[in-house]
Parts: sequence; C-alpha cells; structure tokens
Amino acid sequence: MTGFVPVMWLTWGALVVVMIGIKMYIGRLSKYEENQLILDDAFSNLKTEQAAIAEKVGKMQPVGTVTLWLVIAATLFVVGYYVLDVVKQFS
Repeated sequence: MTGFVPVMWLTWGALVVVMIGIKMYIGRLSKYEENQLILDDAFSNLKTEQAAIAEKVGKMQPVGTVTLWLVIAATLFVVGYYVLDVVKQFS
C-alpha cells in the first residue's frame, strides 16, 4: 500500500489548498461589503453594488462550507488510516 499514502496526502493537500483559496476569495469579496441601511434613492448605485457583493458572497458560502466539510472528512480519514496502521503494528 505504499502507493496509496502519497495519493492520500496529495488529495488532502489539494482539498486544503482549494478550501483556503475559496475562503480567501470570500474574504476578499466581503471586505467591500458594508452593513448599512440605505434609505435615500440618491445612493441607489451604492445599494446596487452592495446587493451584487452580497449575492456573490451568498453564492460562495455553500461552496466554502462543502469544501470545509470535505477537508474535515479527509483529515479524519488520514488520522484514521494512521491509527489503524498503529493498531496493526502492535497486534
């Protein structure tokens, strides 16, 4: 099973890199998002910009959540693999 371990680590690393990239993208988008109440119609351009940013962030949040859960599952798999390996060596 020596070919399995590098593939396992490569998959885990790729998932972590994708998750970090998505989190950075969401953070960069939400950096320009302002939580303010716009009552005047003179600021409709700002209101439109903020709505567009909120829409983009809203679309990316589920993707970020899915990648986070994939990384958690992959991490548990890696830890489980090594725990199982230790148990096999001592039995």
